[in-house]
Amino acid sequence: MKFYSPYLIIRIAAVFIICCFATVANVNAQSYYNVLKYGAKNDSSKLATLAIKKAIDAASKAGGGTVYFPAGKYLTGAIHLKSNITIFIDAGAELHFSDNFDDYLPMVKSRYEGVDVTSFSPLFYAYEADNIAITGRGIIDGHGKKWWDFVEGYKEGQPRSKWQHQFDALNKDILMPDEPKQMKRGFLRPPFIQTMYCKNVLIEGITIRNSPFWTVNPEFCDNVTVHAVTINNPGSFAPNTDGINPESCKNVRISDCHISVGDDCITIKSGKDAPGRKMAVPAENYTITNCTMLSGHGGVVIGSEMSGDVRKITISNCVFDGTDRGIRIKSARGRGGIVEEIRVDNVIMKNIGKQAIVLDLQYAKSTVEPVSERTPRFRNIHFSNITGQVNQAGYLNGLEEMPIENISFNDINMEAKTGFDIHNSNRIEFHNVQVNTEMGPSVKAENVNILTVNGLKSYTPHKNAAVIDLKNVTDAFIYNSFPVAGTEMYLKISGEKIKNITLGNNNFSNAKTPVLTEREVTEVVRVISGDSIK
Repeated sequence: MKFYSPYLIIRIAAVFIICCFATVANVNAQSYYNVLKYGAKNDSSKLATLAIKKAIDAASKAGGGTVYFPAGKYLTGAIHLKSNITIFIDAGAELHFSDNFDDYLPMVKSRYEGVDVTSFSPLFYAYEADNIAITGRGIIDGHGKKWWDFVEGYKEGQPRSKWQHQFDALNKDILMPDEPKQMKRGFLRPPFIQTMYCKNVLIEGITIRNSPFWTVNPEFCDNVTVHAVTINNPGSFAPNTDGINPESCKNVRISDCHISVGDDCITIKSGKDAPGRKMAVPAENYTITNCTMLSGHGGVVIGSEMSGDVRKITISNCVFDGTDRGIRIKSARGRGGIVEEIRVDNVIMKNIGKQAIVLDLQYAKSTVEPVSERTPRFRNIHFSNITGQVNQAGYLNGLEEMPIENISFNDINMEAKTGFDIHNSNRIEFHNVQVNTEMGPSVKAENVNILTVNGLKSYTPHKNAAVIDLKNVTDAFIYNSFPVAGTEMYLKISGEKIKNITLGNNNFSNAKTPVLTEREVTEVVRVISGDSIK
């Protein structure tokens, strides 16, 4: 048997380890593609679009990799991602997107407000790509003002630009929405980040500002994660610069984001009118959590483009401070589609300029029409553990031909100028809800069928208004109420169609007038469980 020196064995092992480290280091080095090595300048002295494209192509040719932006300022046009590409924008790096509209040509397949079109390339764009990411601690700036000014300054009848002529030529046969004015204008601002028909999309850590239009806009994607992203668009003069708009996607997670924008902060959509119904791709399986929303028309909004359906959405552990509305679900006749299986829990709202909660099927004015595919529906939507300092606690407004259905409010505490106002709805429930208003009722309901009010409280009763005001309501059950001292009137019922109003287990000792029945009411209120009515 031949014996080897221990020193020789150690030397061979050392060489082997060094070779292994060298191989790993080489692999790691090859997986990063520094844009500076492909001709980009990090002093914004030169348009880096071509250099970035070369880096992406090189990474793609190798099977994938990370396109790396070290600290500095870069000027670029549209960036198109491919499968297995990560864009890594390091701390101290800023990508400034050109405001020359030609840098977003040629036009590409896109979706604009729920309508499928060919238009300007989004600033970051991906089409049918898998395993893509935009990450880092850097900044991307869309320099949207020129885009905003063009749209705001455009007047019907003025000479059409070359971009509008291109749009016209490429969109002769598109399916129009019910109101095609924006499409006929032919100048559609691009979203900042739009991924279409992609799988496994990650957007994480970056700061985004001054978007030309919608900011983060995945379309028809599966498995989308938006995490720890900051979005700042100037709210006062940046029209339609929504924050995060995942449209017709499934399996979406939005978490730990900070958003202040010129429209809705987070919006869930699924196509508009006939174009949306034709595509028929729902938005489903979304979780939104641990986010802060400041300036914006709404904190989290569903619609009004929801023609392909929206379902299985959870919204939790969020703070809305200064938005016009908190949770807003909106649609109109002509949209069609169903919004259902929505849960909102553990939310704080402060300085809300309008309503804390809105469910509105008459977002646009229209006349009653027979139920058809054009008829939108809201059902199975539930709110719990919400605290708010708001202008109005809630507004629910269904259609005569399609009431809102199965909505519940549990453990709600609102300080509001006015309370809940409910119309054309079925199966509405309040459990352990406190609404302290500056004026008017805490809950006002008209044309509602099956209303349950359990333990409703108001510590600010008003001399000229009931705490609960019901008009033409059928099958209502009001129980476990204990009006505070100084309550002038607790329940008012009116309307020729009012029917089956039942009270139970209430203590009306502090109410001067527990129930006021208007003259046109022909049915007596039913009292059970020993309520005392003066």
